[in-house]
Amino acid sequence: MNTPSITRVLQSTVTAQGTVELRIAEVPLPAPVEDEIVVRMQAAPINPSDQGNLFGPADLGSLRREGGVTIADIPEARRRGVAGRVGRALPMGNEGAGTVVAAGPKAASLAGRVVAIFGAPCYATYRVVRAADALALAAGTTPEQGASAFINPLTALGMIETMRREGHRALVHTAAASNLGQMLVRACRADGVPLVNIVRKPDAVKVLRDAGAEFVCDQSEPDFDRSLGDGIAATGATIAFDAVGGGTLANRILAAMESALLRTASEYSRYGTATHKQVYLYGGLDPSPVVLDRSYGMAWGVGGWLLWPFLQSAGPETAARLRQRVADEITTTFASRYTATIGLDEALEPEHIEDYTRRATGAKYLIDPSR
Repeated sequence: MNTPSITRVLQSTVTAQGTVELRIAEVPLPAPVEDEIVVRMQAAPINPSDQGNLFGPADLGSLRREGGVTIADIPEARRRGVAGRVGRALPMGNEGAGTVVAAGPKAASLAGRVVAIFGAPCYATYRVVRAADALALAAGTTPEQGASAFINPLTALGMIETMRREGHRALVHTAAASNLGQMLVRACRADGVPLVNIVRKPDAVKVLRDAGAEFVCDQSEPDFDRSLGDGIAATGATIAFDAVGGGTLANRILAAMESALLRTASEYSRYGTATHKQVYLYGGLDPSPVVLDRSYGMAWGVGGWLLWPFLQSAGPETAARLRQRVADEITTTFASRYTATIGLDEALEPEHIEDYTRRATGAKYLIDPSR
């Protein structure tokens, strides 16, 4: 086919009037040169990070359509946090997959291949990227299967890699019945890494049990803290990755780690056990402040963890190794399941937004820009 000269891109803009505006814009698409490829985008997931970029701190109860634009109001108290975005039409979609429809001379071998790509805009009909930035998928892999080849799989592997680099032997994961959480269960089983899973509802326990998880602790149960302590004692976990962020959960995890360590401590210290206990916050399901009562000695830490800084610090060789593993196991260990697929224009409809922003266990929507 002839190389397209225009691509339709979903953009999000914070306005000076205190609103978020979503629209589909037509922008020029440059022809590929040298090592570049043109990808016809056919599948791009709506991840929590994408939702944050799309809507910022807007009140989704105020969603409305005006002249082909979707608008939501940002409460006055939340506008300062997005002041740097005012007037900027940002392209959306952090990852996706599609078919290479054109290529520069140094990337001709990718013509016709299905590839996964990382970085906005993936909510677009076409993308031009460097071949080195695309992940070529095995023959027979569909764009839908490859759509989530970066954020969740590399996050799961990054957690395991961080655990090993920092000298821990097992880990704890919260909001663990998500697509990412189920991937982590499979990856930990494959690598022989003990894993303690924390979920928020009884039905999520079954989801993880069916996925092969051994230790699943339900926050809604009255014996949650005891169950968590038992799981940590059995696995020796001293590092946790928390998607919840706010509230007391990080505190309860640190307390459970300290309690588990004290079960085998040979002597008492007023400063607690000497083993370092670490909780990394990588999500914000609960936007409230993190509450710590410091009842677990002095050897502990709470900090932030994000995929991109991790990959930069890990170095190109490690990043390439992890990416290759994802490509090799994209239909097994790192397979994703989707609740529904919608088109680019449908992603702007308030009724669809209400569906894909609803926080439900395992729910994940896919945008097919080619529809």
